[in-house]
Amino acid sequence: MNSILKKAVAAVITISFCSFGTVKASGNENGAKFTVQGDLVSSYIWRGMYQTGVSFQPALAFGIGGFSLTAWGSTDFDGYQASEGLANKEIDLTAAYTFGNSGLTLSVADLWWAGQGANKYFNFKSHETAHHFEAGVAYTLPLEKFPLSMAWYTMFAGLDKDAGGGQNYSSYVELNYPFSVKCVDLNITCGVVPYKAPQYYTNGFAVTNVALKGTTAIK
Repeated sequence: MNSILKKAVAAVITISFCSFGTVKASGNENGAKFTVQGDLVSSYIWRGMYQTGVSFQPALAFGIGGFSLTAWGSTDFDGYQASEGLANKEIDLTAAYTFGNSGLTLSVADLWWAGQGANKYFNFKSHETAHHFEAGVAYTLPLEKFPLSMAWYTMFAGLDKDAGGGQNYSSYVELNYPFSVKCVDLNITCGVVPYKAPQYYTNGFAVTNVALKGTTAIK
């Protein structure tokens, strides 16, 4: 197992010691809701894989009924360094639908992290695009005392290609369990790659993400 693979499958406990968020929401009688949020994180780790250092991550979301549209971005503070490659810039667009109180959510996302100076954003040709298109299904158990959620994501089109030009269908599975201790809301995450997926630098089944997140409100 090479060093890159070891890093990819290592269990990671992440603590964002320098993060903040601001949220503004507005609604109307039809139940429509618009949310604006911005986070400053000490490091950006995606599904257990380190991406870059200190980053600003804004998000815009619109929801009505069970349908939602979300635009999420991330940018680091290193800027573009031609000698070192592309700066870390990411734009993710997600459409999702939650089926009432069933706990079931289906989603489709466009993930783009090619970075500043990369191929044109609006190039969607199958073998030229820098976009990753991903479908997801998530389910939360209908148990108040055990609200475990499970999600499966698969890249079905875009840059996730093998050497022959075919789709790898790289997949990621994640379990989340939220709970509270006094005034702190906690969440335990375990993420795995179920089979070989070059996108996640794995040659087979691998645990790639173990995380504990804690949040609390400070007056």
